[in-house]
Amino acid sequence: MGLTEKNLTSTLKSHGYKLTPQRRAVIRVIAAAHDHLSPANIHAQVNEKHPGVGLVTIYRTLEILGELGLICEVHAGGNCRSYLLRRPAVHHHHLLCSNCGLVVDFADCHLGELENKLSRETGFTMESHLLEFLGRCPACQKAV
Repeated sequence: MGLTEKNLTSTLKSHGYKLTPQRRAVIRVIAAAHDHLSPANIHAQVNEKHPGVGLVTIYRTLEILGELGLICEVHAGGNCRSYLLRRPAVHHHHLLCSNCGLVVDFADCHLGELENKLSRETGFTMESHLLEFLGRCPACQKAV
C-alpha cells in the first residue's frame, strides 16, 4: 500500500510542520501523481487551482518531504530533478531517458551482496544507495 495525501499531511503535522493551503496543494499534486514530476510540473499543476503559489513553496515542500523520506528523488543530470511518492517496502531504481526525460522504475536487482562487499572493502557503513541508468527509451530510439 502506498502513501496517501492523508499519510503525508499526518506525517508533516507530527513533525511540527504547518499545513498551509499552499503546502496542502503541493502535497495533493504529489499524492495524485503516477509518474515522476519535476518542480516545474508540480508548480504548473498547483497553480491551476491555486494561482500565485511560488516555486519557492514547491521547493521547500519537496525538501521537507525528502528529509522525512516520503518522496523519491530522481537525478536526471545537471540540476534536473523529478519526484514521486516513496513506495514503502519497495526499494527501487531508475532508468532515465537522456532525450525525453522518461523515468522508468525497476526493482529486485539484488544489490545486497555488492553493498556488503563494498562495506567490507572500504569500511563504510552503508545507509542507502541510488542506482540510475541513463540511456534512450524505445520511442526516442525510433525517432532518430
